[in-house]
Amino acid sequence: MIDRYVSKEMTNLFSDESRFNAYLKVEIAATHAFSKMGIVPQDDYIKIKEKAHVDVKRIKEIEEITKHDVVAFTRQISETLGEEKKWVHYELTSTDVVDSAMSLLYKDANDIIYNSLINLQNAIKDKAYKYKMTPCIGRTHGMHADITSFGLKWALYYDETNRQIERFNYARKELEMCKISGAVGNFANVDPYIQDSVSEELGLTGAKISTQVLQRDRHAYYGSVIVNIGTTLEKIATEIRNLQRFEIHEVEEYFSKNQKGSSAMPHKRNPISSENIVGCSRLLRGYLIPLLEDNALYHERDISHSSVERVALIDMIELVDYAIKRMTRVIDNLVVYEDRMKENISLSNNAIFAQRVLNYLVEKGKSREEAYDLVQPLGMKALNENIDFKVLVKGNENINSLLSEKEIDSLFEYDYFLKNVDSIFIRVGL
Repeated sequence: MIDRYVSKEMTNLFSDESRFNAYLKVEIAATHAFSKMGIVPQDDYIKIKEKAHVDVKRIKEIEEITKHDVVAFTRQISETLGEEKKWVHYELTSTDVVDSAMSLLYKDANDIIYNSLINLQNAIKDKAYKYKMTPCIGRTHGMHADITSFGLKWALYYDETNRQIERFNYARKELEMCKISGAVGNFANVDPYIQDSVSEELGLTGAKISTQVLQRDRHAYYGSVIVNIGTTLEKIATEIRNLQRFEIHEVEEYFSKNQKGSSAMPHKRNPISSENIVGCSRLLRGYLIPLLEDNALYHERDISHSSVERVALIDMIELVDYAIKRMTRVIDNLVVYEDRMKENISLSNNAIFAQRVLNYLVEKGKSREEAYDLVQPLGMKALNENIDFKVLVKGNENINSLLSEKEIDSLFEYDYFLKNVDSIFIRVGL
């Protein structure tokens, strides 16, 4: 991923230095396991543990000759050792090391993403509580519908983010796997104890069965969860973009003192962060297809998945964390215009209260069809002729013969639409 869209901690995590050091952790853990079995002398294990170290520059020099990065790695490590070097990579195949080492890096990355998700959820939670009883217009098909609470928008996002966190925690467990079962996964050359021991030492889960590689349905599922998280970010970002539109202007991304919105139009304040997050979500979806295609490898393995995971999967991990962090900053600093929300509620000349009048007429004895046909023309007149809907209702003989003026007034109160907000908050765990 380009530097613009990745955090420093993710950049460091997936650097060559970090990757080869993860390889070394697996090699040392495997040597330790063999020493516990009495195969590798304890003194040799200790020497390897204490003396072996990574030299990325030297690995690249050797790889120029071997054309194989793991062989280059093992030979560079051997150069740092004495006679004990014969136990480096003993009974292992390349993917035993690579898949297990990458699982270590994914685990660390997942810790970062999880913390980012929790921070996002907390930012959403704060907005939900702050605007719990703030009335705003709800829109369906982009049109004014009923009054709702601005806090309910955030309660919805809180609930969805909670589901995404649950999915993520499940998916990461499937990805954080250790595989040390030999060239075709039959444990012929390496005892199953070695995998169990290495898994425990590194804090990974041992695969029940594998070929030369961990099966890539795990990576595909993990990627699909990452993409789904991206859709939630996109949903929030799209709402912010729409609400920031000048003719709505109920919220606005924070705009710093010296920030510029347009090179041509000095008055512009654009929702650039939300737009960026939408773009990130599109990228995530594009990366998913190659991951899904990686599961069908030739026989016990090929390396057609390798390039995909070196680029697409790591980019997805880095990008989703970046997008989560950026979304969190947007929410934390979001400017909310409550007065504008009230102004927008009134734009329909109170026609948005038509459903309340309709339902109350049904309660008073009208059939739904009669009530609907009575109320709809009044709503259209209010919208088309810029007349207050309440005035039209009060002036209609068919309605005021059934409803008193006090009853009609009660149908135009905001509180009615917010009466169950507390209950909804409880239902979503707020």
